[in-house]
Amino acid sequence: MDKTIIKKIILENQQRIAALEIHPRSISVEKQANYIFTGQRRAGKTWFVFGLLQEMLKMGQSIETFLTINFEDERLIGFNHMDFDTILECYYELFPHRPVLFFDEIQNITGWQKFARRMADEGYRTYITGSNSQMLSSEMASTLGGRYLVQEIGTLSFPEFLYFHGITVDEHFEFSPSRFEIIRLFGQYFTFGGFPELFKFTDKKEYLSNLFQKVFLGDIIARYQVRNAFALRLLVKKLAESTMDEVSFNRMRNIIQSTGNQIGTATVIEYAGYLEDSFLMRSHSNYEAKISSRETMKKYYFNDLGILSLFLSDPASFQLETLVFNHLKRTHGANVFYLRNGFEVDFYIPSAVLIQVAYRLDEPSTRIREISALMKAAAKYAVKKQVIVTYESEEKIVQDGIEIQVIPAWKWLLQKG
Repeated sequence: MDKTIIKKIILENQQRIAALEIHPRSISVEKQANYIFTGQRRAGKTWFVFGLLQEMLKMGQSIETFLTINFEDERLIGFNHMDFDTILECYYELFPHRPVLFFDEIQNITGWQKFARRMADEGYRTYITGSNSQMLSSEMASTLGGRYLVQEIGTLSFPEFLYFHGITVDEHFEFSPSRFEIIRLFGQYFTFGGFPELFKFTDKKEYLSNLFQKVFLGDIIARYQVRNAFALRLLVKKLAESTMDEVSFNRMRNIIQSTGNQIGTATVIEYAGYLEDSFLMRSHSNYEAKISSRETMKKYYFNDLGILSLFLSDPASFQLETLVFNHLKRTHGANVFYLRNGFEVDFYIPSAVLIQVAYRLDEPSTRIREISALMKAAAKYAVKKQVIVTYESEEKIVQDGIEIQVIPAWKWLLQKG
């Protein structure tokens, strides 16, 4: 690999870090730990690490100590695992310091894990990003031997979205004059999602469409060498249309085959795995199901509201449930389920809360259905509260001694705890 090119990249990235204006994210990290930051493309992983490096600058660290390489830089085409040492050689030919290492989208280089392990063993502070959830696999944990902490970086939460727009939420936000601006911005967040770069674009739908094509064509079809691209596209659309329902892979196979594409159930399941590995969507399990059934019958949610909206003509109800799911996954991790066993509750956090999602509650049949399901679930599971998240309505329902809080999504997203 040409050392002149690598040295130029190192110096350019140092200058870039110093000049950037970065909004901090509400994500905490251990100051002395090595990290792998993973997550959806364009969710802000790179800028988050740049923010960490800028914090180091404020603490007195020299800009010369940063060695930053983005492995999607076209000047590094042809780079392979044998060239990793060349990067360090180039840095030490420029500076006498021990560098802080930041390797962006490193999953593009085969064999990167052994280099990352060696850097940790040699005591280098190292930050790594990647857009592939296989970086979280058990094989990865074995290779890196616990030398790195793993942190997923998602698109902006609603509080972060407000902060990016200059609004800081305090404990009295629902009574403050800024609540009208908060509600207005919620409408924008609800429609277009939380990708940080959206702020720069007037045609936000076009940006989201182009981003999806990049993820779809680059991170899925090319990476996994998918032969039946049409079947995969159709699966994505059908999963979007099935957002609020359990997915049967046999049914998905039949739908795809009805278009003249021969595909097996095993391949459909494999394709769904690719969608999760690329952080396009994630699955949601039924707490009531047997362990084996939890893996074969699931719900699927897109990781971003804006991407979901690309596939639906009337997306509001789908987006609201997706919004709630993503917030719960952000705050409760893997401890989020749904209930389906003679009744259906959209979200269950064991020992904590039962949540239904209803865009509107003014239809009597909808109101009866949502309340009835919560009452049946509350009789079976001990929880601290029952909630119905709506788009804008708010009230308190008391039935048979059980209180149900009905709350608009914008306010629910800003609640503490």
